[in-house]
Amino acid sequence: MTTTVKCPQCQKPVEWKPENTYRPFCCERCKMIDLGAWAAEEHKIAGTPQYDDVMSESLNDTLQ
Repeated sequence: MTTTVKCPQCQKPVEWKPENTYRPFCCERCKMIDLGAWAAEEHKIAGTPQYDDVMSESLNDTLQ
């Protein structure tokens, strides 16, 4: 039995199976749209960040 989920981008039904290399997306286009949204910081994970700025001087000092 194959499970069907909705593509997070376009809501089209997608079969959840190993042959679907873009799962949970329906196609490469939807996958890339989602990736672009993360890169543009349109999506965020809720919670308090561990560091204020990844490139801050205080962080760099702790890594040396």
